[in-house]
Amino acid sequence: MPLNDISLARLIIENVRSHGIIGLAPDGHITAWAAGAEAITGYTRKDALGMDFAELFTPADQAAGMPRAEIDTALREGRAEDSRWHQRKDGSLFWGNGVTVDLGVGGVLAKIFRDETAAKQAEEQRVLLLNELNHRVKNTLATVQSIAEQGLRAAGVDKPVRDGLANRLIALSHAHNVLVNENWAGADLRTLICEVLAPYERDPSPIRMEGPPVRLHPSQAVSVSLACHKLATNAAKYGALSTPDGRVTIDWNLAHNGEGERFLTLLWRESGGPVVTPPKREGFGTRLIRQTFATEQGGRAQIQFPPEGAHCSLVLALKDEEAVGDGQPADPSPVRA
Repeated sequence: MPLNDISLARLIIENVRSHGIIGLAPDGHITAWAAGAEAITGYTRKDALGMDFAELFTPADQAAGMPRAEIDTALREGRAEDSRWHQRKDGSLFWGNGVTVDLGVGGVLAKIFRDETAAKQAEEQRVLLLNELNHRVKNTLATVQSIAEQGLRAAGVDKPVRDGLANRLIALSHAHNVLVNENWAGADLRTLICEVLAPYERDPSPIRMEGPPVRLHPSQAVSVSLACHKLATNAAKYGALSTPDGRVTIDWNLAHNGEGERFLTLLWRESGGPVVTPPKREGFGTRLIRQTFATEQGGRAQIQFPPEGAHCSLVLALKDEEAVGDGQPADPSPVRA
């Protein structure tokens, strides 16, 4: 005998174990309870029918009125989604991800949820390990900085050279902070630049940025961080950031070539500072920027010193496995740490 739609739906609901499916009255009392809900929560159908579904929420959420708010949202907007810790019959917790929907029949609601505790715990463990890694790496960088400072001072190396090395280690630390905050899935270009340039902020901001969203591969984030740090250091010593009226404008764009490869172009421009005279010899910082981007396939750096202010043009072939985020150019905005 063929099954009608209602019978088929009932069989599907009763045999699903990966999801809990329950029916709710507008006041929150449970009117239907599928086997999957029992497997996740430990409540049998006999336990659950007539029970307030608020019992599935933690005491803190109950006190905050979250069960009622979920129903009110579903009745008002047709659905209410949430991910939170819920409570089983034995008092243990599970991370439930689900949705409550208004079925459009006399205020009858259905809540469908699944247990994602294992994935949530794995994510929390990953975050814990990343934070521990961040702590250890920053301690290592601080140790390296201390050893280098003591060794160079004992060898009679001039203080400007020692300070330059220390500042580059600090730039690495800033890039590392951004990568940790992004879970090492890459780094957002705007966030990275803001992190590096935060020490040079003032009100009103002397730094303006404009460009589309761009994500950088972790290794490329370090290169960009070092370049921006060196440019900012020079600007603070000799260029636009050394005077109250000086300004730095940073523009970037994203492009694809005929083979679908992504390229980042970035332009650093200074204005309003002292009149610039080209250096008589190329300094270590300039060589560092050139060589850093020359090692990247399709990368290059060009630094010029017109009288109105230093210009630096960077081109970088983004690594496809981590470079995502084509977008529309954002409005020009001051740096904010």
